[in-house]
Amino acid sequence: MRRLTAILMTGMILAAAVLSGCAGGRQEEPSDGIIVGITQDLDSLDPHKAVAAGTKEVLYNIFEGLVKPDKDGNLVPAVAESYEISPDGTEYTFVLRDGVKFHNGDAVTAEDVIYSLKRCAGLLTPADPEVVVEEALSVISDVVKVDESTIRVILDEPNTELIGYFTCSIIPENYEEQDTNPVGTGPYCFESYTPLTSLVMTKNEEYYGEGEAQIDRVTFRISANTDAAFMELMAGSIDIFPYLTQEQASQLESQYTILEGSMNLVQALFLNHDAEPFDDPLVRQALCYATDRQAVIDMVAGGRGHIIGSNMFPSFSLYYDSELETYYDYNIERAKELLAEAGYPDGFSFTITVPSNYQFHVETAQVLAEQYRQIGVGAEIQLIEWSSWLEDVYQGREYEATIVGLDAQLVPSDILKRYCSDASNNFLNYENEEFDRIFEAAVTTTDEEEKVLYYRQLQQILTEDAAAVYIQDPALLVAVNPDLGGYTFYPVYVQDMASIYYLDE
Repeated sequence: MRRLTAILMTGMILAAAVLSGCAGGRQEEPSDGIIVGITQDLDSLDPHKAVAAGTKEVLYNIFEGLVKPDKDGNLVPAVAESYEISPDGTEYTFVLRDGVKFHNGDAVTAEDVIYSLKRCAGLLTPADPEVVVEEALSVISDVVKVDESTIRVILDEPNTELIGYFTCSIIPENYEEQDTNPVGTGPYCFESYTPLTSLVMTKNEEYYGEGEAQIDRVTFRISANTDAAFMELMAGSIDIFPYLTQEQASQLESQYTILEGSMNLVQALFLNHDAEPFDDPLVRQALCYATDRQAVIDMVAGGRGHIIGSNMFPSFSLYYDSELETYYDYNIERAKELLAEAGYPDGFSFTITVPSNYQFHVETAQVLAEQYRQIGVGAEIQLIEWSSWLEDVYQGREYEATIVGLDAQLVPSDILKRYCSDASNNFLNYENEEFDRIFEAAVTTTDEEEKVLYYRQLQQILTEDAAAVYIQDPALLVAVNPDLGGYTFYPVYVQDMASIYYLDE
């Protein structure tokens, strides 16, 4: 049953006003707007302190950078009206858009932009230890004001990819409540947040540009896991839910419109290289040969998904090396040979730690555990809450193996930099001097052909070294209330609510 129908049947009062900017006989919007289901709590309301991709996909609606991604993967002007990169790649000059206001009514100034960029780059003194410093921005030596509408970013070394990191949120300089009452420039304004329950946002009536919100009110309802969200979907109390399993999608087809896109994630069995036996590349390679990726996709996602062979997904079309998809064919005998060579002829046991709120990853772990039994390897699955996963696995690196999906900015360096030996987010504890050297060359070169070559070399190193057991870029199955249109898939991990509208009757 559709949520709108369910609301009518239970006697709830619908909002009488027709949405602004919508022509003709649109469906009326319920007084509580639309409900979007998510399966993890937010780790921060301050966009510069958020770590989890699931948090960033929500805050995307409230905050904007100097540029932002569009649905085709282009970086388009946002708070900035235009920008230029110097020929040597050491200076970025941004002209700020006129008339942009923060949600509290204050005009965005050059000082606000300078403050935001320096905060993200770790250049403020004193620094806030809770701010997640973007390591790629460490090449910034200064951010200066040219005039009231122009700022210039000066780098220590050439970097023509840095534009992809200027999606970092622009926030007011002299505002002390970002942690509890966040203020940005996006098409939606923050209204309220109840931990483990919901985040509510309302339409920004003073949004400056195209793409203004058409739905007055959006609630992101937090469910404990996919199964809990599925029960709400069956009851008709959620309008949009973007992380369905194939089985769930098939059960909802009569009630919802089911859309299919790509998650634009690297899903893999990530291994802790500081934990035995995963410090041995032969063991890691054995697991790669013992993994039937297509069987995983068939069993977990009904055959939907794109097999990957390294830490990059196909949306990076210029840099993506598709030949690596078949580097490790499914070969049980070869896997056994490698285990014997590594000193594990009878196999071994290990634990896969999986965040319990992601049923997709849980089911993937279950399939892998069954596959590894064929080579004498026992895999115990440990389910933990998302907050514990962030603290223990991602930050504490206290694990043997885990299954998650890694997202990235629209920058090839962003998806690969975590493998650099000194990267703060290198939760795999991966070290390879050749990788570090080539990565530095890839980032600093201004020659695009060289850059493509370098990034393909980096992918090949990770594959040959079996840095992880790369599985797939998963398909994204989304349930959408059939009274709604405009759901848009992006090549990055976001949920754009400004594109949603009610269909004509």
